[in-house]
Amino acid sequence: MSIDSLQQPKKSLRFDSPQQEAFLNLWRTYDRLKMLEDDLFGGYELTAQQYNALRLLKAAHPHRVPTLLLGSQLVSRAPDITRLLDKLVERGYIDRERPAENRRLVQVGITQNGLALLAELSDKVRECHQKQLGHLSESELELLTQLLHKVREPHELTEGSWQEVAHQPSK
Repeated sequence: MSIDSLQQPKKSLRFDSPQQEAFLNLWRTYDRLKMLEDDLFGGYELTAQQYNALRLLKAAHPHRVPTLLLGSQLVSRAPDITRLLDKLVERGYIDRERPAENRRLVQVGITQNGLALLAELSDKVRECHQKQLGHLSESELELLTQLLHKVREPHELTEGSWQEVAHQPSK
């Protein structure tokens, strides 16, 4: 066996399957892109999920959204939506309301402070996305989006309800 063959293992030895290779590449890519996002939101003591919740509430503004519906629209699962929202309430970015006709229902809405925070973050989020994916052409981005949708489609609990909201233009 030559030194070259030891330094560059065969592809079949590095991964158990093409599916594993693709999955690990997705995971590594997510990790690298998330670092940029974490740096941005960390400066505001926010998580990406909290930002996502604020963005969804802005799209619904001035209306309120039932907590469970909001949780289903988040890009990533939030096993403890209550705690996520508690932190946003504490900071004055959202408020909660229990309608008199159904005290079990909790509806949330974005506050003026939350809207102001999103306005402050708007250009910075765009810059972050440019750092993350700006090196790809528009056609590459479209293809990537189509492939990612195809990958997750059989694993979605419902027909991508978050995606419909995600593509609504910002107000």
